This record gives sequence, C-alpha cells and structure tokens, in this order.
Amino acid sequence: MFDKRFKITLLFNANKVYDRQVIKGIGDYLQASQCDWDIFLEEDFRCRISKLQHWVGDGIIADFDDPEIEQALKGLRVPIVAVGSSYENPENYPEVPYVATDNRALVSSAYEHLKAKGLEYFAYYGMPKSEDSRWAMERESVFQQLVANDGYECAVYRGLETNAESWQYAMNRLADWIQSMPKPVGIVAVSDARARHLLQVCDHLGIIVPDKVSIIGIDDEDLTRHLSRVSLSSVAQGCRKMGFQAAKMLHRQLQGHDLGKPRLLVGPEQVIERQSTDYKALKDPYVIQAMHYIRHNACKGIKVEQVLDYVKVSRSNLEKRFKDDIGHSVHQEIHCAKLDQAMSLLRNTELSTSDIAELCGYPSLQYMYAVFKKDLELTPKAYRLSRQQQDEDEDE
Repeated sequence: MFDKRFKITLLFNANKVYDRQVIKGIGDYLQASQCDWDIFLEEDFRCRISKLQHWVGDGIIADFDDPEIEQALKGLRVPIVAVGSSYENPENYPEVPYVATDNRALVSSAYEHLKAKGLEYFAYYGMPKSEDSRWAMERESVFQQLVANDGYECAVYRGLETNAESWQYAMNRLADWIQSMPKPVGIVAVSDARARHLLQVCDHLGIIVPDKVSIIGIDDEDLTRHLSRVSLSSVAQGCRKMGFQAAKMLHRQLQGHDLGKPRLLVGPEQVIERQSTDYKALKDPYVIQAMHYIRHNACKGIKVEQVLDYVKVSRSNLEKRFKDDIGHSVHQEIHCAKLDQAMSLLRNTELSTSDIAELCGYPSLQYMYAVFKKDLELTPKAYRLSRQQQDEDEDE
C-alpha cells in the first residue's frame, strides 16, 4: 500500500542563508523519511504570493517572519507549518504549528562569547523597526535584558536601511556611533550582513578589530565572511534542524494527526570564532599596534624589521613589551599568524596546499610542510583530512 503523493509548497526567499538552510533541512527529512512529496519552489527561489489563492495543493511550509506571507495564508484550508522567529510574548505566535529559531539562545551565545573575552562594555547593532524586522526587535530586547541582568552598560543602534543611494550616509552615521563608544567594546550584530557594515567602517576609521572593537554576527553566512579583510565570528543557527522538524510536523498532519498548535524552539548550533573576536586584553599600546599590523600583513612575508618600522620603537623595547603583555616574541607572533591562516584555509577552502603556502607567505610548499610537522606533528594534507573527518563526525 503506497502513501498518497502530496503536493507541497515552500514559501521562502532563498536569497537568504537562513531560508536556504531551512530548505536543506526539509530536504534532509524527505531523504530520511522517503515520503512521496511533489515540492513546488519557484525556479529562482524567490517567494511570490500574488496568485497563492489559485494554488491547489496539500500542504505548505512557510517563512512567517515575512508578514505578507503570514497574512496571505490566513484562512487557507490546508495543513500549514510556519517557520520563523521566537517571541518573548506568547501572543505573538501564529495559530498554526510553528518551528522557531530561539532568539534568546542565539543572542545569549553571542553575548557570552564576548563576555568570556573579558570585555566589560557591550553594544548591539540592529535594524530599523518595521513589520519585516520583528525578529530583529526580539533579539535587541533579549540583548538589553542580558546586559542589564549582568550590571553592564550597553549601547544600541538600529542604524538605517541601506541601498545604493543611502549607503554612504548610513555608513557615516554608523561611524559616528562607533566613535562615540568607549573602547574596548564588544558588539553583537543582529546578522552577519550588519556585522559586515561594522567591519568596513572600523577599517575606514583605522579602529583596530578586535583589540578596540570585537564583533560577532549571527547566521555564519558563507558569502559575508569572505567580503572583509578581518574574518567574522558568528553564531550558526540551527536552521537545518528547523527545516527537518517543520517537514516532520507537516508529514504528521498529512497522515491525519491533529497536532494542535505546537511551538518548537531550536537553539543555535555553535559559535564559530574567527579574527573579529580574537580579543586579548592587551594593555600596551605599542603591542596593540604591532598585533594589528601583524594580523594584516603576516602572510605577505613580513619580518620583525617591518613591524618595528610600523610602530617606531627599538627591537629590544618592543620585544620586552611583547614578553610582558603576551608572553612571547614578535617573531613567534608572526609565525603563529601565518600558521593560523594556513590552518583556516585548509579547513574552510578547497585550495591546493601549494596555493595555500604561497598565500600564507611561506617561501615554499616544503617549508610549510616542515612548519606543520614541527608545530602540529601533521602534514598539511593530514591536517585537512583530520578536520574534514571531525566535521563529518559532528554532523552525524
């Protein structure tokens, strides 16, 4: 006896990483359950609801962070599962089965990550208030509660909507806000896209990230993290799990189960730390300047002499300051910065080892192999394979 073949519509705008990951999770459930669904998704992965009333089908999974989608589906007599933001006020949830990203857990993970660095002043960069940004307002509220509960001070800036015409004005106002805050400061951005604004403005202002401003986003968006010189730390949402659970709920409804109006909150997967929050509580201004120069230039083959020229102090002076503040030499810091970048490229890209050796400023591939064997007791290839295996084990 075969199950009925159901026609299912997915209402998402898959130009966003959040929606793409939810859709992947739905696919995970289809593969795992082998349920027989015909999936309708626009060919360009954009959501169009203008002719939704003419659609004939059996079920819908939809992004209810979009108020137009939520409104369009009211009164539709088919099983619906909504996916979207969590809410502090239970009355804000829709009257359908709902799978939510846990905003409190997301923001808490980002905030605790910054707090663990020893920072004592915090800020939040959000979005202008609108019906489309209800999720951003929820995160802002949670952030303010968390900081107040710990007795710290914080600043909140929602910023401006950005487009080609307003971009420069919006960045200038953001620059004013960043300059107005005491340093060092840890900033939680409502999304990776907004975090990129912060990284760009800090770069233009010459404000050192992460020593003066530490920044963490939310989404772990692949595209965003490659568009700035400083790699972005971020909180990875549990979007695939959300999609999986939403598809599971819809499947049960299609099988005739009355689910009522359950609400399932899905927490973040993990915090991925990168350069933007690699904050060390450094006190010496010369060491801070030198560290900034090393981070941005280590892979260009610089030597200690170039660092000395940049900070304009003698070698013995700077070496003493390094030993007092971070416990090792300037040369060792350059060495560690190059090795960290090589390890990151091996983990996160498919570049060849020879290309990575060149990009990280090693004189030859053989030299990079010798560094890896000495420091990690692994070849670069073995390191890459070990990390891939570790990632596969974590996914399982």
